[in-house]
Amino acid sequence: MLEIIGAGIGAERIPSLAPFSAALSGDRPSFVAAEGERGPMLASLIAAGRLVPDRGEVLLDGRTDPEALRRAVVLVDTPVVAEPAPSLAVRTVVQEELRFAARPSRRRDAEALLTSLGLERWSCAPMLDLPPTDRVRLLLELAAFRDGVRALVLTSPERHGGHASGWRRVAEEFTARGLPVLVIGGAAVPESLPAASAAAPTGSLR
Repeated sequence: MLEIIGAGIGAERIPSLAPFSAALSGDRPSFVAAEGERGPMLASLIAAGRLVPDRGEVLLDGRTDPEALRRAVVLVDTPVVAEPAPSLAVRTVVQEELRFAARPSRRRDAEALLTSLGLERWSCAPMLDLPPTDRVRLLLELAAFRDGVRALVLTSPERHGGHASGWRRVAEEFTARGLPVLVIGGAAVPESLPAASAAAPTGSLR
């Protein structure tokens, strides 16, 4: 479905993002480690068609189609680009995302969604206080409402703390529902996953 082949940014000798590869199908989520402080953000932008790599390519269903890629792949919790402000109330973030997805976005709509996810007690709390696994689940759920979405790119969930098994389990659940998740993070991503699931910056995972 989604394949990234040797995509990188910057000069080959001193790249802003070292070339990386990844593959995402409907069978299981994929996990990729990107080098550098900005690596996960840059790699996520490439994976979702928001940034054209200096080398390599990104294929959707075996084809290069940037416009289709941008429609099909949604960025989730990507720093600077798609990251909720930490001081915003959880309910406010939900309302904004529902509005962006052209869904009913009144206060009661946001409250109903939070209740359905068992997160109603966090409604008035700032996003900063939402537990890491709950944060990932909520933001993936909201991204899934977007029209035409076929895949989700979750950026650096490890930066919020918590155990990797939590957000990994959520990524597996969404993939099982038919919406595969590509997790792009820093060095802590492969260290917290089983050896068979670790991806080097130039490796791929199916």
